[in-house]
Amino acid sequence: VQLQASGGGLVQAGGSLRLSCAASGRAISNNGMGWFRQAPGKEREFVAAVDWRGSNAISADSVKGRFTISRDNTKNTVYLQMSSLKPEDAAVYYCAQSLRSIPNRRSGDYRYWGQGTQVTVSS
Repeated sequence: VQLQASGGGLVQAGGSLRLSCAASGRAISNNGMGWFRQAPGKEREFVAAVDWRGSNAISADSVKGRFTISRDNTKNTVYLQMSSLKPEDAAVYYCAQSLRSIPNRRSGDYRYWGQGTQVTVSS
């Protein structure tokens, strides 16, 4: 599976962005999918994850109520809608395919990773 993340960019604080993660090479419909992020000098951290059907999602406390993960299995694509962005949300965002069908927070449970898309938030 190849994962291609897109949709990052520069946005003002309080603004919104929608990230997309398009999968190719194999269907992702049987797997949970997740988004992680890594800011300079920091460890990669969990952002949000969704189960194989898109009916159950979890997210980090830092983004709860602001970010929404969703998926369209007919398009083999996962999305991350980000609203009310803060400067501390700035990072490279990565999508990943889980080894499991349920959403989970552990990066070690993810098998395939996209290349990342940069999100910059100006204050």
